[in-house]
Amino acid sequence: QVQLVESGGGLVQAGGSLRLSCAASRGTLSSYAMGWFRQAPGKEGETVAVITWSGARTLYADSVKGRFTISRDNNKNTVHLQMNSLKPEDTAVYYCASKIGGLGFSLPTKEDFGSWGQGTQVTVSM
Repeated sequence: QVQLVESGGGLVQAGGSLRLSCAASRGTLSSYAMGWFRQAPGKEGETVAVITWSGARTLYADSVKGRFTISRDNNKNTVHLQMNSLKPEDTAVYYCASKIGGLGFSLPTKEDFGSWGQGTQVTVSM
């Protein structure tokens, strides 16, 4: 299994941008499809973006489509989530996770991920 560490969260005003990073502290990411999942207090968790192991294909939740971009650099063993035009409703803890098996054509659910990072807080103020 791969061990994951997220970074890049913080406090930003609505309309601003943040870039989250996920690095493997042990193991390699290149064998896995990877995703970002977010959890806000009192709300159901949501898979926001996923990317195939090669980076050739991505999927996004409708709530972030056109604003967020997932990318990966297998040489550096990292995955990133560029978040633009942030809204207060994007406030959540964001988790990086490795997908169990390949990536289909619909967003995976929480149960489809194997290894998880510790999460990084993103807070968007009005």
